[in-house]
Amino acid sequence: MSGDQRERDWTLSVVPAGDGVQVELGLADLGGKPVTAILTLDRRDARLFARALLAAAGDAAERTFPRPPVEKR
Repeated sequence: MSGDQRERDWTLSVVPAGDGVQVELGLADLGGKPVTAILTLDRRDARLFARALLAAAGDAAERTFPRPPVEKR
């Protein structure tokens, strides 16, 4: 990991599975216990899931950084 070297408390992996993919999301501490969610998705659902994740990340970035930085001249 570049920049800040702290460890993540989650993992994400994706592998091909049949006509789609298998998505594995691991959370190190959910209510005091590690949890792993495994989703097997066909191509269509995998694309919809990826778009939803990108939209959520964009929404979070917009809330975190509501305006572009002002350039100092």
